[in-house]
Amino acid sequence: MEILTGMPLKRLWLLILVVPLLWLCFIFFNLHSTSIDENIKLISVADTAEYRYPNVTENTETNVTDHIDQIVAEHSDPTDKFPFMKALRSRENHSDPCGGKYIFLHTLPRRFNADMLKDCKNLNQWVDMCKFSLNYGLGLPLKNKENVFTKKGWFATDQFALDLIFNNRMRHYECLTSDPAMAAAFFVPFYAGIDVGRYLWGPYNISVRDAASLELVTWLVRRPEWKIMRGKDHFLVGGRITWDFRRRTDSESDWGNKLLVLPELKNISMLVIESSPWHANDFAVPYPTYFHPAKDKEVIDWQKRVRRFNRPWLFSFVGAPRPQQVDSIRGQIIDQCRRSSRCRLLECGTGKNSCYSPSNVMRVFQGSVFCLQPQGDSFTRRSAFDSILAGCVPVFFHPASAYTQYIWHLPRNYSKYSVFISEDDIREGNTLIEQRLLKLSQDQISKMREEVIKLIPKLVYADPRSKLTKIRDAFDISVEAVIDRVAKLRMNIVNGVHENEPDE
Repeated sequence: MEILTGMPLKRLWLLILVVPLLWLCFIFFNLHSTSIDENIKLISVADTAEYRYPNVTENTETNVTDHIDQIVAEHSDPTDKFPFMKALRSRENHSDPCGGKYIFLHTLPRRFNADMLKDCKNLNQWVDMCKFSLNYGLGLPLKNKENVFTKKGWFATDQFALDLIFNNRMRHYECLTSDPAMAAAFFVPFYAGIDVGRYLWGPYNISVRDAASLELVTWLVRRPEWKIMRGKDHFLVGGRITWDFRRRTDSESDWGNKLLVLPELKNISMLVIESSPWHANDFAVPYPTYFHPAKDKEVIDWQKRVRRFNRPWLFSFVGAPRPQQVDSIRGQIIDQCRRSSRCRLLECGTGKNSCYSPSNVMRVFQGSVFCLQPQGDSFTRRSAFDSILAGCVPVFFHPASAYTQYIWHLPRNYSKYSVFISEDDIREGNTLIEQRLLKLSQDQISKMREEVIKLIPKLVYADPRSKLTKIRDAFDISVEAVIDRVAKLRMNIVNGVHENEPDE
């Protein structure tokens, strides 16, 4: 009270009137003014720990949209705590064709993508990759002198071209947004597969192999968008197998780089052509095939043609032995094929390799009822997708060659579209492939082939310069799966459900 001693009465009354007015103004503007930064409020998910709502686990069977409706209804204005609620709400907006589908495309420095192609002649030690980078990564159009293909949509596509194909499709994605608050997911257009592939062979030390990955991490973690969920809402594509990105040691003799073992990237989703069964943050998507339709009609016409193929061979194998791999069953498979009059064998080797010709490979598959798909240099093979494209029922010998891999694109009931024969049965000489396949009735075979033909649209990547209208291709299915996964993770955050961190 001493501060008021000697103060004139008139000034005292003025002070009494002004102070409450100032407080009212302060409260009003804090409640009703919001800056752009506050709108998206890029907070760490750790700050939301005090919220506890009804549990929604990632394994829930209930429709994702139903949970979102419930959350939005119960919490009228949670945006101050959850910067992604605007994106979740957009799934309810049925008048917006992009509601719940918006992707934020990061603008990376060109050294992380386009600049790599300037040295396309040296991206591969044995092959000039410049021709494979043409046409948005599809490669050169295939000639059709032997009438193996349809008139449009066929290209000499490299099996490791997914970086280019997927990134170019994403640049033409119809639901891109520059508003992070609207993003259902964030895409990082890093050419991860091209980066690691150029250094897998040759005198490149680990510093060279890891350089781009480490620079990418430095760039990403500084972005405000990254801090929303510490990367759990981000994804990128690596058009190679996961093991190329999982070097476990810093030994110069160890394989690949360490992109997927960097602690900063343990939350990001990586789409690869072969995933790891022991890690939660990489997901297998189909290898690129030779077919990249621009219109729905091209897919439908191809499916009709596949149904009419004459198939004189009961089974076939396209590939080479792996004598350096002790556990490989390829040698036994080739021997069984050679001894059978019902098997067509296309052997791949060095020199003038007939397997390098797409028409040679596809002609064998088109004339076969079953196509043998043992492990290659890793669990999976591009050949499996080429054979399905030809309407040939795949025969797998290891679950990790397909069944535990492409969970977004292949049916869980693998017996509907494939035959499984255990590697051990072949290795130990307990099974003759021909006898096993002859036990299947014609009705069973016809049903399996029809399932295979129905799979074709889901396993091809459309031409990036076009957009299929009613048909969902491998790109569409992959993006939808990522968006659904991020939505579930976000709902878990809203509900206070804390998940275990992915293994590093």
